[in-house]
Amino acid sequence: MAKIIAVANQKGGVGKTTTAVNLAASLAAAEKPTLLVDMDPQANACSGLGIDKTSVISTIYNVLLGEKEAHEVLQKTTLKYLDVLPSNTDLIGAEIELIDTDEREKQLKKAIETLAADYEYVIIDCPPSLSLLTVNALSAANSVLVPLQCEFYAMEGLGQLMETIRLVQQELNKQLTVDGILLTMFDGRNNLCHQVSDEIRAHFGDKVFRTVVPRNVKLSEAPSHGQPVLMYAIGSRGAQAYIDLAQEVLAGGANG
Repeated sequence: MAKIIAVANQKGGVGKTTTAVNLAASLAAAEKPTLLVDMDPQANACSGLGIDKTSVISTIYNVLLGEKEAHEVLQKTTLKYLDVLPSNTDLIGAEIELIDTDEREKQLKKAIETLAADYEYVIIDCPPSLSLLTVNALSAANSVLVPLQCEFYAMEGLGQLMETIRLVQQELNKQLTVDGILLTMFDGRNNLCHQVSDEIRAHFGDKVFRTVVPRNVKLSEAPSHGQPVLMYAIGSRGAQAYIDLAQEVLAGGANG
C-alpha cells in the first residue's frame, strides 16, 4: 500500500511546490512508482513537470466532485515512475461546491484509495492555506512534510498548522503523523538563516530533516523549463538536496 505524504504549509513562498515536485521526482528516479497530486488551484506542480495546465480538460477538481474517476484524469510525465493528478483554476470553486457533500473532507481520500495499490508513494501538494482542500489532503495522508523557510517569520503560523494537524488527527485521521520539518531556502552566508535553523532544531529535535535545501539558482530556473531540478541540472546543490531528502523519506522520515 502506498505511503501518502501531504506537503503542507499555509504560508506561501516557502518552497512547498518545489519540494512536492522534486521529492516526487527523486522518488521516481529511485524507481519507486510515485503519484503527485496537485491540490493547489495555481497548478504550479503541473507546470513544474511540463504539463500545460491550460490544456488539461479533466483534473482533480472533477474527481473531488464525483464527475470523473481518478484513473481517468491521470497524466504521465517524462519520468517513467511518476504520474500526476493535475489541477487547474477550477479547483478554486471546489470548496463551495463540496459544502453540502457528505464526508466532504474525505473526497480526496476516496479518490486516492482507488489508485493507491499502483504506487509506493503518493505526494500531495497542498494549497498555501488551511482550507477544505488542505483538510482533504491531511485526511487522505499518512503523514505531513512541512517545508519551512529559513527566515525571521519562519515559526509564525507553524503553531496554527500544527493545531490543524492535531484537529485532523482527532476528528478525521487518527493515523496522521508528522514526517518532519524541511528547512528550505537556506543561505549559508546569512547569520539569520543559521539562527533560525538552530532555533527550529532546538525546538523540534528529531522532527527536523537532516537535509537542508539551499537557495539555488537551478532550483528556481527548473520550473520555467517544465522539469524537476534533477532533470534540469542533476549536478546542482538543489538537485542533490532533494535526492538526499528522498533517501530520508525512504528511510522512514526525519527520525527514520
